[in-house]
Amino acid sequence: MENKMFTPDFIFESSWEVCNKVGGIYTVLSTRAKTLQDALTDKVVFIGPDFWQGKENPLFMEDASLFADWRQKACEEQLHVRVGRWNIPGCPIVVLVDFTPYFAIKNELYGQAYASFHVDSLHAYGDYDEASMFSYAAGRVVESYYHFYLSKSCENVVYQAHEWMTGLGALYIRRNVPQIATIFTTHATSIGRSIAGNNKPLYAYLNNYNGNQMAQELNMEAKHSIERQTAHNVDCFTTVSDVTGLECEELLDKKCDAILMNGFEADFVPKAAEFTKKRKAARAKLLEVANALMGTSLDDKTLIVATSGRYEFKNKGIDVFLAAMRRLNDDPALNRDVLAFVEVPGWQAGPRQDLKERLESGMTFCTPLDNPIITHNLHQYDGDSVTGMLNWMNLRNQPENRVKVIFVPCYLDGKDGIFNAHYYDLLIGNDLSVYPSYYEPWGYTPLESIAFKVPCVTTSLSGFGMWANKVKGAQSRLEDGVEVVERNDFNYNDVCDAIKDTVLRMSNFNKKDTDAVRKKAGLLADKALWKNFITYYYDAYRIAIENMRTRMYLKKN
Repeated sequence: MENKMFTPDFIFESSWEVCNKVGGIYTVLSTRAKTLQDALTDKVVFIGPDFWQGKENPLFMEDASLFADWRQKACEEQLHVRVGRWNIPGCPIVVLVDFTPYFAIKNELYGQAYASFHVDSLHAYGDYDEASMFSYAAGRVVESYYHFYLSKSCENVVYQAHEWMTGLGALYIRRNVPQIATIFTTHATSIGRSIAGNNKPLYAYLNNYNGNQMAQELNMEAKHSIERQTAHNVDCFTTVSDVTGLECEELLDKKCDAILMNGFEADFVPKAAEFTKKRKAARAKLLEVANALMGTSLDDKTLIVATSGRYEFKNKGIDVFLAAMRRLNDDPALNRDVLAFVEVPGWQAGPRQDLKERLESGMTFCTPLDNPIITHNLHQYDGDSVTGMLNWMNLRNQPENRVKVIFVPCYLDGKDGIFNAHYYDLLIGNDLSVYPSYYEPWGYTPLESIAFKVPCVTTSLSGFGMWANKVKGAQSRLEDGVEVVERNDFNYNDVCDAIKDTVLRMSNFNKKDTDAVRKKAGLLADKALWKNFITYYYDAYRIAIENMRTRMYLKKN
């Protein structure tokens, strides 16, 4: 009975990445949606920005029959919305809102936020205005929908807002519709990411940093302020891992009420014979491109290693990966060819025509193309960090190199011009994935890797790495499916050597060892399915609803 009392009757969830595939939060929302939809059919409504007016959005299926009566009311309230379903498993209901009309009153809205919650928008720049106007519009949508449909029938209504971009809307709900329980989830603090990205030691001095002071020093005052004040004024403040929880406590001066770890659904992972077929095809494609680029004849015995994700050279550990590959190349104990891919989208200018022509010819080649370290052209090659480090290390895929490194600076969306395959359709072909992150609140890339039974390397500074260690009850090793390398602010060389040694160890595995490690990776991934992780969300809903009821009781009395 008590659980029922604090179970949501209706959930609103708002994010910049609803029907807008730009980062990891999209994966969080889109893979979790089916689990919520199965439990609360059509009582979960996602709210996102409407960037696609007059254009087709393949992720959004508009449905004019949904909420037709409310849409009329919303129109009268000057809310410009489109309603439909998200084209993902579960097909949840989505409201896309046009936030551009609110730019005309942004200063008034910022003034209200300061007066009510001390949100300082004075030093806002860049994407702050756009995100804030969307957030405000999302809050208005929730307010209107609630009063039209829910105020008399639902006691437990929850509004969950993701990242600083949705903070203004969460505060709007708190002020104008206080009977809705609010949850704010930060997936990475803006100031923590900025400290790490500016090459300042984040972890060694975390206890000594003052978030407000650092925000001023790094010109992050507006984003830090909305994030901090939202964390302090919602009913339940959450983040995605223990490591980011510590960051929130120190930099936002607010301890998280719950940790919402990121799960996934296994429906995108092929099964049985289809898995084997896709893995074989992926390896063939990776080797085909590599051989065409370098004029080599690498075969299926080659150990294929890759790193991927956002192009954050230090935060994602791309620098460490490249240094480890250089050290591996110089290690006389290596007796197997290693093909390493760096799959991070850069400022690319289209596929290399010479490589494209070789691939289309279907021929084999024994001489390399010029600059055989990259698959696509770059707008600013000389300023690129990956190519710069490869050239500096003289790791240029010479015939004598046992380790070959290839930079793939594009989104693997199936139409890049070289691979013409989606990321998952290539990931499945790896033997090992490496994600040596310095700053990684959670880490979807390693989770996706083990879901495809590809063992991986990550670090103790990633939320995923901390979780893997917790599951193991000790430091997770490659033989467990995930090698968690201890990393701190000052052990760069130790991390490089540890990754080099792990890849070397993997290169010496026989088939029995390899199969065992791949099986362990898949079993670990199963523990991170949403059916297991969704319980953390219900804990957050309970906390938010309890705190909302306490607020409302105190207000009445």
